[in-house]
Amino acid sequence: MSKLTDVPKRILIGRALRSDRLGETLLPKRIALPVFASDPLSSVAYAPGEVLLVLSIAGASAYHFSPWIAGAVVVLMFTVVASYRQNVHAYPSGGGDYEVATTNLGPRAGLTVASALLVDYVLTVAVSISSGIENLGSAIPFVVHHQVFCAVAVIVLLTVMNLRGVRESGKLFAIPTYVFVAGVFLMILWGLVRGLLLGDTMRAPTAGYHLRAEHSGLAGFALVFLLLRAFSSGCAALTGVEAISNGVPAFRKPKSRNAATTLAMMGLLAVTMFCGIIALAMATHVHMADDPGRDLLDHGSPLGSGYVQNPVISQVAEAVFGDGSFLFIVLSAATALVLFLAANTAYNGFPLLGSILAQDRYLPRQLHTRGDRLAFSNGIVLLAGAATLLVVVYGADSTRLIQLYIVGVFVSFTLSQTGMVRHWNRALATERDQGKRLHMLRSRAINTFGAFLTGLVLVVVLLTKFTHGAWVAVLGMVIFYAVMSAIRRHYDRVAEEISAPEVPTEDSARPSRVHSIVLVSRIHRPTLRALAYARLMRSDSLEAVSVNVDSEETRALKDEWERRGIDVPLKVLASPYREITRPVIEYVKGLRRDAPRAAVSVIIPEYVVGHWYEHLLHNQSALRLKGRLLFTPGVMVTSVPYQLESSELARRRARRRQNWSAPGAVRRGPVTHGHPREPGTTDPTGPSEPTRRRD
Repeated sequence: MSKLTDVPKRILIGRALRSDRLGETLLPKRIALPVFASDPLSSVAYAPGEVLLVLSIAGASAYHFSPWIAGAVVVLMFTVVASYRQNVHAYPSGGGDYEVATTNLGPRAGLTVASALLVDYVLTVAVSISSGIENLGSAIPFVVHHQVFCAVAVIVLLTVMNLRGVRESGKLFAIPTYVFVAGVFLMILWGLVRGLLLGDTMRAPTAGYHLRAEHSGLAGFALVFLLLRAFSSGCAALTGVEAISNGVPAFRKPKSRNAATTLAMMGLLAVTMFCGIIALAMATHVHMADDPGRDLLDHGSPLGSGYVQNPVISQVAEAVFGDGSFLFIVLSAATALVLFLAANTAYNGFPLLGSILAQDRYLPRQLHTRGDRLAFSNGIVLLAGAATLLVVVYGADSTRLIQLYIVGVFVSFTLSQTGMVRHWNRALATERDQGKRLHMLRSRAINTFGAFLTGLVLVVVLLTKFTHGAWVAVLGMVIFYAVMSAIRRHYDRVAEEISAPEVPTEDSARPSRVHSIVLVSRIHRPTLRALAYARLMRSDSLEAVSVNVDSEETRALKDEWERRGIDVPLKVLASPYREITRPVIEYVKGLRRDAPRAAVSVIIPEYVVGHWYEHLLHNQSALRLKGRLLFTPGVMVTSVPYQLESSELARRRARRRQNWSAPGAVRRGPVTHGHPREPGTTDPTGPSEPTRRRD
């Protein structure tokens, strides 16, 4: 199987990297911004539209509330960014919200935050990619008719990119993210120039349509509820903010300062783009409807089910730049691409958090180890699998998926900021330096306001979105919490069971004697090698054991044994029902009953084959026996391998694969490390510096 997977693996993800090259994968701020902030930056492509979609329930007249909602989102964004800047300085290890909540509020709060973040990361991938597919589908009909397939294909592509390593994926994602940001800012500036200085009239494609209100004349509690629901939809602009605090270890030094600077840059860019798009949408008279074919009217007639409603950002870009213009096409392409790449925030946050949880024994320990390219490969694959499942179940429909969104984000926001308040309270109780106390008091005030505001938004989100699909996210959090709690209990139980006691026990006591058994089916080279090994062990007693399944074969075995004069006694076990496993197990158990303090060593000769399909033809009885004997206390099982010729050929192929170079590897040339190496050996680490190949 190694032969089948090794070459494609190297082509897809590249050569394995040494652990001491981890520092080369750390990110500068210019790369960290698109890697960790692509989610909140790209959310401006759909968050303004979500606000207008909710307000459209009351008709176009309710759109005049959108600047106030945008202002509330801005206040919330700056509050969250300011709060998380305190987090990255106080907890630079990368635990983020999970570490803050666990340290200050206890393990249950920490596990709640972890469950919320894991759900949110999965939803980030599903929502971003589904939204990008829908944007792309308006231009390419094939994508519309194969949305699920295309979404899954994009998930696979992103997974491969991230398996190559975070720095390489960051470089790939930086260009479209910066093109998108530059395009949006250019659109805002040119819109201001045209509207304020040139006096041009800019009209969106839907400006001439009439919006039919589902519930006109809303007032009182109904209006307040509608505005709160629109605000909660606009809070999608905050998704992914916490990824930077979780990813502090991925930054270059000084890690905390670089992470805090990246947070501030991200917050400023996101709110400016969000407010600018909302303002231009109002100026160009964009109309949005949840069911545009029914609720958008052209001269009093519905547009019909065939009408495709473009996102707000596309309508604004068409009004500002002109339909079909070069800048309009560039911004549209960058928007679709950056929505795909927004999932990269989750691809960096989920594996890091999974590694920390695995280290704390809440997830399988395989998630804590880095892969060939120094990325947390198992976490990346797990995230891709969960997101693919959501995309398939929900048909890659972003409208349905987005209802599940945001809940997990604000659960982690609220508990994290509450934990930071307790952190500062503890620090103030012991700090005597007046300057440091003033700094701590300011930080506590910021986190207190952040905890209050994000807690209030969490209540609003639950009230306005629970019946629209948020209950699925809550259920996912509960499932994650229960599974991780069960994993932690299992690890704790096993650790307690296998812990070494201070006083001697029967586990550390020397067995009274060792009785060795060599399992024999016939006399051949593997049997002779196993017998030679057993003699070398110098056990107190040694015997060969065979099971009588066929009388003729057993008689021939005895005759051959005597003819060769093998000095090991041969014992034949009766098997009236032609079983092999049961007689051996019962015989071994009988030896244990007769001598409870003795150890029984079962030695099994096995073939080593060179092809995966040959495993189906050999060693099946040995596998069953070993599986049963593992459950028998006081029994040790030893395999004595005998390499067949096919295994030797496989070994030579493996040696050739070690010297195989990925595409481009020859161009990089050989490597010379500072450590000595034995003559005639090759360095498996590969090249570290580019050199010119001499032909």
